[in-house]
Amino acid sequence: MRRSEQGIALLIVLWVMTILMAMVLSFSLMTRAETYGTLTFKERMERQFLAEAGIERGIAEMIYRSVNVGQTVILEGKEVWKTDGTAYYGRLGNGSYVIRIFDETGKISLNGLTDASGIIVKQLLVNLGSSPEEADTIVDSILDWKDEDDLHRLYGAENDYYESLPRPYKVRNDDFQSLEELTLIRGITSDILYGAGSRKGLIHFLTLYNETSMINLNAAPREVLAALPGMDASLADQVVEFRQSVDIETPEEIMHILGGAYPLMESYVKGKAGTALVCTLEVAGYRDTEKSGYPIRATVRLEGPDKYRYLYYRSPG
Repeated sequence: MRRSEQGIALLIVLWVMTILMAMVLSFSLMTRAETYGTLTFKERMERQFLAEAGIERGIAEMIYRSVNVGQTVILEGKEVWKTDGTAYYGRLGNGSYVIRIFDETGKISLNGLTDASGIIVKQLLVNLGSSPEEADTIVDSILDWKDEDDLHRLYGAENDYYESLPRPYKVRNDDFQSLEELTLIRGITSDILYGAGSRKGLIHFLTLYNETSMINLNAAPREVLAALPGMDASLADQVVEFRQSVDIETPEEIMHILGGAYPLMESYVKGKAGTALVCTLEVAGYRDTEKSGYPIRATVRLEGPDKYRYLYYRSPG
């Protein structure tokens, strides 16, 4: 009986030790997970603060540009920043940020889109990877969405299409209220609108804030330039190279740069840089040891020498 009791005691000890070891292992794993979670949160916050610092720097450069854009003499290191998407870099502690400023007058006006200017969006979509058939469907559906009638274009869509969807809705029959509204348009997927991987999305090249349907050659991204009628890659590169040193101001300068292609683009483009009152800032914050950054995209309107207003703000957080 004594040996039996000793055996039972040994089993109890072994079970207690097993339970304790499991508890210790579980606690260790929980502690490790909490530590990694806290570290990840800390690193994400650092990237976010770096990106937000980049936004503030970009706004400061917009204000500086509005005051100095017309001056003929600017000291070295005090140059105004370009608003054509040129990348600028800054450092803060153990991190950095990259800023790109896009003047909205260099983008395609979504609410100003017509059957004539729709050819630019069609070519832009094809250049971004869509098929010609997909591009036709998207552009005609955009035009049908904002016109006032219920007649759909050849490849477009009106209420009869949208009301037949699993989750039906009606077309607006008016101007777009936001660029995100494009997700409702027939043929537009999230990848087409926002981009995927290294491919940029349509949202980067459209605007609600260009008051005319004309595209400013001084601010147009290369992708928009390449989508203009009569434009090819070589000519787009010439425009980008020319405006790096001097702004394109007069129709004569536009004719000189575009040459024989000018008649095809005359009704779509304009010169004169202006003060870039409405710009979109695309910023990413990076820690030194990382390749991926925290992205923020914001559209800002200048309303005075020291006053501005956010029109749009998008970030992962």
